[in-house]
Amino acid sequence: MRIGIIIGRIGDIDGVSLETIKWVQILKKMGHEIFVLTGVSSNYMVEGIECTFLPQLSFASPDCEWEQKRAFQFPDENPQELLDHLEKASDLIAVQIFKWVMKNNIDIILPENSSALPCHLSMGIGIKKFVEHTGIYTVCHDHDFPWERGERYQTPHKEVEKIVKETFPLQISHVKHYVINTYTQDYLQRHFNIDSVVVPNVMDFSENYGIIDDYNKDFRKDFGFEEDDILLLQVTRIVKRKGIEVAIELIEKIEDKKVKLLVTGTYADDDRFGYYQRLVSLVKKKKLQDRVIFGHKLLHSHRMEQNGRKIYSLSDVYAHATACTYFSSYEGFGNAFVECVLAKKPIFVNNYRPVYWPEIGSKGFKTVMIEDGNLTDDAVQEIDKIIHDPEICKEQAEFNYNLGKKHFSLKELEKKLALYLS
Repeated sequence: MRIGIIIGRIGDIDGVSLETIKWVQILKKMGHEIFVLTGVSSNYMVEGIECTFLPQLSFASPDCEWEQKRAFQFPDENPQELLDHLEKASDLIAVQIFKWVMKNNIDIILPENSSALPCHLSMGIGIKKFVEHTGIYTVCHDHDFPWERGERYQTPHKEVEKIVKETFPLQISHVKHYVINTYTQDYLQRHFNIDSVVVPNVMDFSENYGIIDDYNKDFRKDFGFEEDDILLLQVTRIVKRKGIEVAIELIEKIEDKKVKLLVTGTYADDDRFGYYQRLVSLVKKKKLQDRVIFGHKLLHSHRMEQNGRKIYSLSDVYAHATACTYFSSYEGFGNAFVECVLAKKPIFVNNYRPVYWPEIGSKGFKTVMIEDGNLTDDAVQEIDKIIHDPEICKEQAEFNYNLGKKHFSLKELEKKLALYLS
């Protein structure tokens, strides 16, 4: 079949982009032809994939940013201008989707979180209009929803609230849904009478990942690390729910000055950069500037050269890490957790509710787990012991790798995709 993926951005290091690439690989393996409609590709193309660019779909487009401000962040007293805009902008997007589908003779559309999280209102509404008017077979890959984001998508306008409730998720009888955890599966059934299939985040356990080679051998020097530094890795975007301040606190509590933290993610999704600025201030206050590094300028989803400098992939970062921190207060699943398992690195995690323990922790992974972001003395001592003992690191990493291969491999993904996309 000819499957059309609709996504705001692809080829970045956020969880939706990373998982979409894996889906593309498996769907191609299953014999499908894949087409992508996206706002931006971050200079990354999937080999053999037909990409069409529609700038209006980008989260950084003027329309999207204006909509977010007027709907949620800085709402006007009267929402009519916003409502009129959403009607017209979504109509234009629906028409462009129709033209793209007709041009490529697409059989199925696959919105990647575009019909789950209202981070791009006119895109979500446009997809809904297109599906309603054409009846095209649609399978939504839903990563997270507005009710999971606290106050982020709250609005004083009843009209906007109604749009969000009726559009995210997409509630049309012939539309199928894949979700990434059982909590969401239960929620959709109870509140929307929507059946769904759980597909966890996965990794390719057949590939060499996190290996030192000729390309990344200069990694430590380029980031200002010494060869004997013990490097902890925080592979997340810089948004408040990631709990990066807990990782910084951990660095402060570990006396060994050779233990350092590298934060890989950008602050592109941080509203008004407030959280990022607080982290920078926290690092300065604790005088940890030489032990906490924000490295996004030299990192991307894939290797490349930029202005004569090497840009490293996530695999390159894992290759030089001793262990990983993952102190999120909430995650839809935990892509970075599975990456860490694949890279054979110990991981220290917050029991982010309601997902971590039911979906991951209960399977038996060996971690140092804290509760509610509380970094206890016992937890610090255990972490300190692990990162200074290569044998413990290796034993935990190998155990977790074998467990991850069993539960979160591409083979498991292929089984699940065959249910709706065979």
